[in-house]
Amino acid sequence: MRDKTHDDFIERWVKFMKENPDKWRDIHTRFINSQLQMNREFLERLKKTPGGREKIIKLYDIKNVGAYKGLLGD
Repeated sequence: MRDKTHDDFIERWVKFMKENPDKWRDIHTRFINSQLQMNREFLERLKKTPGGREKIIKLYDIKNVGAYKGLLGD
């Protein structure tokens, strides 16, 4: 169960979105892009560790390894 601070944040975010219909999209886009970038950087570091490639395969439940050459660095 979430606490009150989470509910407060959601209410503030909704208010901000309503009051700033153009600005919130840019903020949200930057946030999502940073999450994706951090994921890419993590996978790059993981690939360099012993057994990293196998960990990625297991993490993403990859069955067709040949289709993921970019991700796996093959």
